[in-house]
Amino acid sequence: MAARALDPVRILVVDDDPGDVLMIEEALATSDVDKVIDVVGDGQEAMEFLRREGRHTGAHRPDVILLDLNMPRMDGRQVLGEVKGDEDLRTIPIVVLTTSNADTDIISSYTLQANAYVTKPIDLDDFNDVVHRIDEFFGRVVVLPKQRP
Repeated sequence: MAARALDPVRILVVDDDPGDVLMIEEALATSDVDKVIDVVGDGQEAMEFLRREGRHTGAHRPDVILLDLNMPRMDGRQVLGEVKGDEDLRTIPIVVLTTSNADTDIISSYTLQANAYVTKPIDLDDFNDVVHRIDEFFGRVVVLPKQRP
């Protein structure tokens, strides 16, 4: 398994829907993967968090980002472009977790170098299962890049 036994996986959830955020947090809380969850409500705040700007000067670099596509101020596509175009941030894996199953959104997300594209299931049990699988994969299976100081 991945060599992350000592450090919790840091997950940044970027989603403007409080209901979806709550469901993601609850699903993550029920798994036994050691993790720290940070939440921001839109893409602009996500970039401030990632660049440690404004009220996020003390933010910790996430190991993985769960990113919604359709948000105000700066949407998920713009965040993908910014993160993957930034030398210091591009190695952070990004999972697009969104309600859209439109081919154009899927293709544009992968074109912008998303690491995975997952459609949010409507059914609560299915939603929990999907989030658990993402958590298990990034928390136990993959080797994540070491964070730079």
